[in-house]
Amino acid sequence: MSKTKLEKEVRELRESIEHHEYKYYVDNNPEISDYEFDQLYARLRKIEEEHPELLTPDSPTQRVGELPVEGFPSATHRWPMISLDNAYNFEELDAFHERVVRILGNRPIDYVTELKIDGTSVSIIYEYGKLSRGVTRGDGTRGDVVTTNIRTIRSIPLTLPERWSRTPYFEARGEIYLSRKKFDQINQALAKEGRELFANARNSAAGSLRLKDPKQAASRKLDTFVYGLLPEDLAKSHWESMQILKDSGFKVNPNISLCHSLDDVKKFCKKWEEKRDTLDYEIDGVVVKVNDFRLRQNLGSTSKFPRWAIAVKFQAKQASTKILDIRVQVGRTGALTPVAVMEPVSLGGTTIVHATLHNEDEVRRKDIRIGDYVLIERGGDVIPKVVKVIDTKRDDSVRIFRMPKKCPVCGTGIVREEGEAVSRCPNLSCPAKLHESLRHFASRKAMNIEGLGDKLIQQLLARGMIKDFVSVYELKLDELVELERFGKKSAENLLEEIENSKKRTLDQQIYALGIRFVGETIAKILTDHYSSIEEIESASAEELQNISGIGERIAVSIAEFFSVPENRSLVKRMKQHGLFKVQSPGKKKTGTKLGGLTFVITGTLDGFSRDQAKAKIEELGGKVNSSVSKKTDYLVCGEEAGSKLDNAKKLGVKILDEEEFVALLEK
Repeated sequence: MSKTKLEKEVRELRESIEHHEYKYYVDNNPEISDYEFDQLYARLRKIEEEHPELLTPDSPTQRVGELPVEGFPSATHRWPMISLDNAYNFEELDAFHERVVRILGNRPIDYVTELKIDGTSVSIIYEYGKLSRGVTRGDGTRGDVVTTNIRTIRSIPLTLPERWSRTPYFEARGEIYLSRKKFDQINQALAKEGRELFANARNSAAGSLRLKDPKQAASRKLDTFVYGLLPEDLAKSHWESMQILKDSGFKVNPNISLCHSLDDVKKFCKKWEEKRDTLDYEIDGVVVKVNDFRLRQNLGSTSKFPRWAIAVKFQAKQASTKILDIRVQVGRTGALTPVAVMEPVSLGGTTIVHATLHNEDEVRRKDIRIGDYVLIERGGDVIPKVVKVIDTKRDDSVRIFRMPKKCPVCGTGIVREEGEAVSRCPNLSCPAKLHESLRHFASRKAMNIEGLGDKLIQQLLARGMIKDFVSVYELKLDELVELERFGKKSAENLLEEIENSKKRTLDQQIYALGIRFVGETIAKILTDHYSSIEEIESASAEELQNISGIGERIAVSIAEFFSVPENRSLVKRMKQHGLFKVQSPGKKKTGTKLGGLTFVITGTLDGFSRDQAKAKIEELGGKVNSSVSKKTDYLVCGEEAGSKLDNAKKLGVKILDEEEFVALLEK
């Protein structure tokens, strides 16, 4: 594949992954299956590993896990809650076992197998035997503090047995879930109220855990199974730690097994794939863990996954149904997505009525027509996809789907850029785009306007009270108090949040604009280089492309955004409300001893974490990139260095071991 085509694929993969991460982790409304997402992620990671010059700091592969949801304080996990790697067949499980044996040598290895509960992960912390905090997984490093709602879950003890009363820190990790019966009851209640249903039990559990009213959270009857104990020195093995948790009053899943061979592991997986529907809760696989904690320490972890555990995913479930219609949805970026409306069909305990068809090319490739009978699949037991058309059931009544020439929401003519699969509405004032844009604008990582959530945005738009970002800063108290279920105190709090948002940094405000391809990292790169929005507005695509970390596609997108008169007018009006104040560039440092030098860090350092090493370099004026290129001055190389080391040797980049790196810092 040519470099141009490869770059194009990487761009499309990143855009797709970022979209689906938002829908899954933040919006709690996923559009594709876990399996499909995993395949997108795996493909992108493979390309970046084989072509490190294409890896950028803002790639989804440089981030683990979910984003914290607005409305709750956040807390840092004492030990990161990193993800598990997946195996979709026994060949991949064999490969995992072979890696374990290769690292540990030819010795007996016991595994513990557990059912992979389809819920939401939490850390439950006790201090001196008392429940002190419950924190969601979040992005793996920080999560939302949901202690009040955790306390409503009856299977979580508020106080541990007396023997833990002198233990300063005890952490149980577990999965919060809903029974199938309770999940169905919640969706039935939502249906009666005419509200949107939860896609699956996992999203329902996650949404319930984040309810602001503890009484409402308690009514959801959440439950939990714990699967981990920290610190690890409280036990010698995982099996022992599970017994400790059980004896301490926690709910441990009874379907857990200590396996003395890989064959025993496979038998356990086969058994529960066949029996999964007999359970009163959803599972989507089996988690396999090395039992001995000392062996786990020898195996260690990558930056993404522990080497001592893997999730064996079950095969997706399938069913057939009829496509009644294909409708087009408009997203925040204006992307038009065809969605199949189907005859309701039960699949894995959930009634399925919609399936995303991704784009017009996908519809053509699979030759999906309105009126067709299709085979659908819940890959990873989450969101359905259309696998194929059942040709033998097709008759003359089917109709070919055609992407509309005009936006179905605002009527503006749609555009499709050359080489792209996605059609878009270019109208910045399109109501569909505006709704999603305002949600992004108010989000935690952007303007952080707590209280300006989905339902309030809908009300404000419906009443014509906001028409763009500027309108947010023109809201009045007497107008807000007239809104449904919105009292004076709520209105005052919202206005205070809006006023506080003016203090957000320049990069956060630029990120809030929702410029295509401009995430948090790119926004920070821009404000490290420029001190004002005016400088960015006037920069050409060619000038922007000369900034390290900004490629051609991103540069063109930024330049095109600011070339639109309406966008420039919007920014000008926002400045009149006190936004986009001039600030000193973050990394334009001169006279520092590492000024102008670019570093890449690989492997594990003894005296520094990766973040600490990066901070040291940046303090001294240097810059840290995630991939090696011809512009890299130094590769800082620790233990177990990967492909970056090979690439640095090929490009002739100077390589520093940890001792040389420390000497450079102290010189």
